[in-house]
Amino acid sequence: MSLLEKGKGIAAPHGGKLVNRFTTKNLSGIFTVSVDADLANDVENIADGIFSPLEGFLLQEDFESVVNKGRLSNDLPWTIPIVLDVDKQTAAKMKDASDVLLKNPEGSDFAILHVEDVYAFDKTMTAKGVYGTTDPKHPGVAKTMTMLDVLVAGKIDYVKRPKEIPIRKYRLTPTETRTSFEKAGWKTIVAFQTRNVPHVAHEMLQKESLNTHDGLFINPLIGKKKSGDFTDEVIVSSYETLIKHYYPENRCFLATLHTEMRYAGPREAIHHAIMRKNFGCTHIIIGRDHAGVGTFYDPFAAQKIFNEYPDLQIEPVFYPAFFYCKKCLSFASERNCPHGTEFQEQLSGTKLRTMILEGQIPSEYMIRPEVSKIIMNWDKPFVD
Repeated sequence: MSLLEKGKGIAAPHGGKLVNRFTTKNLSGIFTVSVDADLANDVENIADGIFSPLEGFLLQEDFESVVNKGRLSNDLPWTIPIVLDVDKQTAAKMKDASDVLLKNPEGSDFAILHVEDVYAFDKTMTAKGVYGTTDPKHPGVAKTMTMLDVLVAGKIDYVKRPKEIPIRKYRLTPTETRTSFEKAGWKTIVAFQTRNVPHVAHEMLQKESLNTHDGLFINPLIGKKKSGDFTDEVIVSSYETLIKHYYPENRCFLATLHTEMRYAGPREAIHHAIMRKNFGCTHIIIGRDHAGVGTFYDPFAAQKIFNEYPDLQIEPVFYPAFFYCKKCLSFASERNCPHGTEFQEQLSGTKLRTMILEGQIPSEYMIRPEVSKIIMNWDKPFVD
């Protein structure tokens, strides 16, 4: 019996079962609704079990429970609503259609939605519950307020994956990652969520985790991001280079997660943990201001929220911020270095982006030279 079957060594899926919503059903003669690329990605994530235990878009009871409590109606942790919004005219048609065909931006029919519920929702209440604010300057709030007025819920059946493009070459399903972890003999796997290129502080966090865990799962988020974030392509290329030059063989696994950043701070930290649990990880690194944006969240809110989820069954790993100490002549943190800020070379993503925008080459204490070369030679490394 394999580790997967016994449930030992590799984390059990969220809710106890890895969802699979693929089908070979006939698609002809069904009412059609078009969805954008981000939602198409999330339908695929449902089908692959990345969003286990979800089998489709949230019913009203689950939606309201997630918004108000950060849990499904059965009390299972779930913090981000996965929903399909439509206008009132389309909703009226969908009430009379038991099955609806979903069309992606490529114009391809790719999934079937089995309509179970059609309901209105309060956008302001939703924004406040998920993002902790109703400030329209928050990108998640802004998106929520522009959503259409009605939500349609029900299970999905996935029929056809999108065409393969280079950015999808590292996209793997939970079944594939779990099999890889089992073959490697890993029993403790720590996940690292990122939407940035790797600077040396990230590398220090990751390598520190390798001292106490069998394997490292680097899982960059590929999808819609805010202006000024690094593009998906430069993030993946940077990690390919870093792993090749600075990581031991067979201790690090790179795969991409195709979903949008919601910038929901603590709520999104729990969501990130659940997805990595479904991939088979036992631990996840949660850094300072994880999934935050601007000054909307306390820098440690994403760590504190795990106290509210003792039943999550994936362990958060917290580290202090790393910097290069010119007195110690090594990378350090406030826990092991007594020297003042005048000796510290700070390693922040914000500082890195500023330097690159100004045409400055970052120091080797901030970013590895091989990675710096990748970024500096990229025509447009940032999202417009």
